[in-house]
Amino acid sequence: MCGISGFADFTKRTGRDVLEKMNRTLAHRGPDGEGYGIYEAPAATIGLGHRRLSIIDLSEGGKQPKTYRHLHITFNGEIYNYLEIKKELEQKGHEFFSHSDTEVILHAYEEWGSTALQRFIGMYAFVIYNEKDQTLFACRDRAGVKPFFYYFKDGVFLFASELKAILQHPSFVKEININAAAAFMQYSYVPTPHCIFNHTYKLKPGHFLELDLQKQSVEITQYWNVYDAYNRPLLDISLPEAIVETEKILSKAFQYRMVSDVPVGVFLSGGYDSACVTALLQKNNTEKIKTFTIGVPDAGLNEAPYAKETAARLGTDHTEYYCTEKEALEIVPQLPFFYDEPFADSSAIPTTLVSRIAREKVIVALSADAGDEIFAGYNRYDYMLKYGKRLQQIPSMMRKSAAAVMDIVPAGSIPLLNKKYLFHSRYEKVKTFLKNPSEKNILKNITQQMSDDSVAGLFKNNIRVLSSAFDSEELQADNYSMLSYMMSIDYQTYLLDDILQKVDRATMSVSLEGREPFLDQHIIEWAARLPEDFKYKNGNKKFILKEIVHQYLPKEMMDRPKMGFGIPIAAWLQKDLKPFVDQYLDDAFIIRQNIFNNAEVQRIRQAFYNGKKERAEKIWFLLMFQMWYDRWMNNN
Repeated sequence: MCGISGFADFTKRTGRDVLEKMNRTLAHRGPDGEGYGIYEAPAATIGLGHRRLSIIDLSEGGKQPKTYRHLHITFNGEIYNYLEIKKELEQKGHEFFSHSDTEVILHAYEEWGSTALQRFIGMYAFVIYNEKDQTLFACRDRAGVKPFFYYFKDGVFLFASELKAILQHPSFVKEININAAAAFMQYSYVPTPHCIFNHTYKLKPGHFLELDLQKQSVEITQYWNVYDAYNRPLLDISLPEAIVETEKILSKAFQYRMVSDVPVGVFLSGGYDSACVTALLQKNNTEKIKTFTIGVPDAGLNEAPYAKETAARLGTDHTEYYCTEKEALEIVPQLPFFYDEPFADSSAIPTTLVSRIAREKVIVALSADAGDEIFAGYNRYDYMLKYGKRLQQIPSMMRKSAAAVMDIVPAGSIPLLNKKYLFHSRYEKVKTFLKNPSEKNILKNITQQMSDDSVAGLFKNNIRVLSSAFDSEELQADNYSMLSYMMSIDYQTYLLDDILQKVDRATMSVSLEGREPFLDQHIIEWAARLPEDFKYKNGNKKFILKEIVHQYLPKEMMDRPKMGFGIPIAAWLQKDLKPFVDQYLDDAFIIRQNIFNNAEVQRIRQAFYNGKKERAEKIWFLLMFQMWYDRWMNNN
């Protein structure tokens, strides 16, 4: 795990000094060393920068950028099956001089070109400068565990693991993409491939980019698609057979994530996903697995007792840490630096805290994300399956008539109910569902914090809704189901842009490598084809995963409501964070900034202070944007 940055400057004005400035903003991603390569091509100057966090091959053989013949690479991530690929390449006559997976990538690329990606099991973002073909080849892993930003304008192509490195280049123009800002206010993140700045993008997962240096042209190609799995026929398999085979696939994927030359641990929450990872790893390892849990009791975040019980049952080397609410709050001012694109998932706070604790004992930590997206674990799947079809069965005339009445009668005018928490936003969502009960509309509105109309009213200028994976229609009719639709969309949206971004920035903020064992491609390619009731059975979410876990942990111990990291945002904003709210949502700040409709911002703020707690999410989103803006637009 590392940080990468670089450029292809067709004006030939960029030198090593700029590359060093870009690269050193990523020191937290790689504190063990830095490396630079400057290459003069006929059409451009090429720069490759690297920050190293030593995980595999701790010797000088692991340094980057690395060169093999006419190929030069800077690489962030891990190829877990590199030893198998290396053996295959050696049989073809390749000779290796290090024990690093980086060298294997170079040889694999020379041997197979872009099709080498089909062989890789791992998380990665890398760039290869090919002197022979005069191209830059950049790619991102299948699920998007590793970030990759790029910018192309006026003859300068820039790339990096984080936006902050790109911002250091003197040719970068800081122009906010107002449509991306609007999307952030809806989702808490800017959806891929878009970025908060104009002319700047995130490379989509499962895609590679080729920059032709002679033509100064970019071509993007998809090499993996989650729909390829969902569009295959379902497996004809019994539940007992499926349980056995699923456990085999999970065990193999989890064990791959233990490949390391440094200590490895697991984030343990006490829930099913992390319990599954820990149980299968502990089963297959003689040494005690190191597990880590954090609790913030005075903030209502305390899964630690459940995690401790799980660790005791499985026999892990467990560390739990109770932090104070004050420690949690102290993370907030630091968020804009590490999340250098607006990001408002408040669970970034406890994720950062648990990363700090883990880093004291290990350099690699496994995070059990994606179990919900792969095995149907979210409550919203319940809501959609239980109520979505019922809405669709209501005659169109009745639905539209009910929605019309709701348009006339605002939520605030309904006695008693108007005082209930979140009643207003739920009222608006139900109205939207009645108007259009399609799966696409229901899922987008469940996912969004603000409707299109509400967001439009928040901004001074007209905004346009950005296209994203939410708009995909690639799930074919033959295999279509409401559940498959929701899970495939979540895999490409919420998982990618919220969860994976959160974990990457939180872990790397303390130079900890975060690995995602559930995101081995073989798991989703298998699970997508399982019969639906193996995943969601009579209202029982993650059914097959639970059946596997119950072989190692008693059902009565595990069967409890899902907790998650629910930060008490409303209470914090009314008390400890109120000075920040008053500073960043101040009339003068908003007017000077010239992005938001100040009257609407102040209306939301006053409603919140007057007791409308459901405005807390909007206040938090606004605060996170403003703090980001102040850090990167005013002070950089």
